[in-house]
Amino acid sequence: MERAEKRELVSTLNTVFKSAGVVVVAHNNGITVSQMNDLRNRMRKAGAAVKVAKNRLAMLAVDGTDVAGIKDLFKGPTMIAYSSDPISAPKIATEFAKAHDKFVVLGGAFGVSMLDAKGVKALADLPSLDQLRAKLVGLLQTPATRIAGVLLAPAGQLARVFNAYATKDNAA
Repeated sequence: MERAEKRELVSTLNTVFKSAGVVVVAHNNGITVSQMNDLRNRMRKAGAAVKVAKNRLAMLAVDGTDVAGIKDLFKGPTMIAYSSDPISAPKIATEFAKAHDKFVVLGGAFGVSMLDAKGVKALADLPSLDQLRAKLVGLLQTPATRIAGVLLAPAGQLARVFNAYATKDNAA
């Protein structure tokens, strides 16, 4: 890799580290090309991305960002998964690590908070933003439905009483 290409990669990674909501660092030693392509496709579908870069270049790129604490994780064959959504990258990386023994999540960063492997797993176990929105809408709609039912109940009872009187007169 030429010096200009290295500078460009460092600047691209620096932009990624500054803009990503979450960054996950993992060992990818022994992962085949087809497995890596599968991981990339899963990440892309979830709105996340994966990059493999030399550790030295990644450590240069992480300087001056909020996630500078992950610098110590860049030892051995590593890769970086990131997303603006705080759940996508950790969830996909954790699921992939369960299915592939050679893929090991080392840790990561969520904003300015540094995470170890357990922290990444805890973040992955949280419900996604869409799931949280659905729960919130359900909670907001439930009281409205109950209020409508309570308000309509007396009118329904009154209608049944009138109907009972009307059918009583017709039967007699």
